[in-house]
Amino acid sequence: MKLGFPGLLVLLGLLHLAVMRVWGVTTTFPSFPTPTSFPTSDFSSSSPPDSAWPTSSSKSQSFSNFTGNTDDRGVCQCSVILPDNTFPVVRVERLEITAQTISKKFEKELSKVKEYVQLIRVYEEKLLNLTVRVSIMEKDSISYTELDFELIKMEVKEMEKLIGQLKVGFTGSSVIIDQLEVEIRNMTLLVEQLETLDKNNVLAIRRQILALKNRLKECEASKVESAPLPPAPGSCAHGGVVNISKPAVVQLNWLGFSYKYGAWGRDYSPQNPGNGLYWVAPLNTNGRTLQYYRLYNTMDDLLLYTNARQNQISYGQGSGTVVYKNNMYVNWYNSQSMAKINLTTNKVDLTQTLPNAAYNNRFSYANVGWQDMDFAVDENGLWVIYATEASTGNIMISKLNDSTLAVLNTWHTKQYKPSVTNTFMVCGVLYATRTLNTRREEIFYYYDTNTGKEGKLSIVMQKMQENVQSINYHPFEQKLFVYNDGYLLNYDLVFQPLPQ
Repeated sequence: MKLGFPGLLVLLGLLHLAVMRVWGVTTTFPSFPTPTSFPTSDFSSSSPPDSAWPTSSSKSQSFSNFTGNTDDRGVCQCSVILPDNTFPVVRVERLEITAQTISKKFEKELSKVKEYVQLIRVYEEKLLNLTVRVSIMEKDSISYTELDFELIKMEVKEMEKLIGQLKVGFTGSSVIIDQLEVEIRNMTLLVEQLETLDKNNVLAIRRQILALKNRLKECEASKVESAPLPPAPGSCAHGGVVNISKPAVVQLNWLGFSYKYGAWGRDYSPQNPGNGLYWVAPLNTNGRTLQYYRLYNTMDDLLLYTNARQNQISYGQGSGTVVYKNNMYVNWYNSQSMAKINLTTNKVDLTQTLPNAAYNNRFSYANVGWQDMDFAVDENGLWVIYATEASTGNIMISKLNDSTLAVLNTWHTKQYKPSVTNTFMVCGVLYATRTLNTRREEIFYYYDTNTGKEGKLSIVMQKMQENVQSINYHPFEQKLFVYNDGYLLNYDLVFQPLPQ
C-alpha cells in the first residue's frame, strides 16, 4: 500500500518530533502547499481539505531548502535538511571540572574551620583553668614560687601565639578570636600584678639571695685577679713547684718513632735568656749512642722541620744531655768523662772526669738505660745528677763550673737513683719522678740544696707514651721539655707564691 504524499508528510512530522524530544527542543510542522502535479487518485479519499493545512504565516524555521518529486511509479520522494544544532559536550565537561574544584576547596576550608573551632575550645578550657588558678592565688595566703608564675606566663604566651596564628589563617567572623585575645591580655596583666604582690615576699628574698651570690662571685673573681702573679722569668721568688699543666705535644722527633730515646730543650743563657736555640738530640736505635743532633733558631722552624742545622759527634752516651750558654754537655761514650761541645763549631772544647761516678749503665734511671750522668740547668747554672758505688746507688747532686766542668759542691740524698724515672732542677731544688701507670708520672720527691732538706710530693703529670727518657727545665720559659718515647712534649710549671 502506498502512503501517498500526505502520509509521507505525517511520517516526517512524527520523526522530527521524536528527534526534537530527544534533544529537548520543541518545534512546529511547516506548511506545505498542495502540489497540483501529483495524481489525486492515490490520495483523494484521504487528503484533508485545504482549510486543514496551516497557512504560510505559521511556517517554522526548523526546516528549510526541501524539494520533492515523484518517480516513474508515482511514489513521492523528498529530501529534508535538518538543522545543525550539536550538543555542547566540551562546555559541559568544563563545567563539571569547575564544580569539582570548587567542591574540593570548600571541603578544605571547611576542615580548617573545624580545626580552628576545636583549638578555640581547647584554649577556652585552658583559659578557664588559668582563671581558676589565678583566683586561688588571689585569695590564698600561701606564697607561690617564681616557678609557678613562670609556668603560668609560659601558658599565656602559648595562647597568645595561637591567637596570632588564628588571626592570620582564619577567614570569616573573628569576634570570638578578638574576645579571647582581650582575655589573654588581661590574664597577663593580672599575673604580673600577683607577682608584684607576693604576700610573703618570697620572690623578693630569693632575688636578694641571687644578688648576694652574684656579689660573692664578683668578690671571688676579684680575689683571683688580685692573687700573686707568677714569678718573673728566671726568678726564684717562689716557694717551689706545686703543680704542672697537661702536656703540649710539639711533634715527633725528626728521625721518627723508632728513635724512642733522646732529649730535647732550649738553650738558656742568663745574659740572653729569651733567645736561645732549640735543640733535639735523639739517640741511635740502640738507646745508647748520641751521634746526630739538630739546632733550630725558632719554634716554627722546629715544627716545620725547616732551617735546621744538623751536626754529628763521636760520641755521646745516654739521654742526659743539656745545652747551656751555647754549649752542649754530655756523658762521653764508654767513659766516666763529661764533655763540653761548642755548638757554633761543633767541636769538643773540653772533657773532664766526674770523680767516683758510676758509668756504663751501672745506676741508670728506671726504664731508661745508659743515663748514668744526667745534666741539668736551672736559674743557678749547670748541674749533674749521678750515683757512686760509695753512695750505694743513691742520688748525688753536684754543682759544676760551666767553663771548666769542675765540681763546685756536692749533695748526698737518700733517694735510690734506679727507683726514679727522671729528675730536673729548679732554683737549686732537685725534683724526681716515678711511674704511676702507662699514662701518668708523679713528681714524688724533692731535695733542696739551699737548705739540705728533702721530702715527698705528689704532683701528677700526664704523658703521651709509656716511658719518659729525659726532662729538661728552661728557667726563662719556666717550662719542662720532655722526651717521651720519641715525642717532644712541653709542660708549664706552677709555683707556690711567697707569703705577702
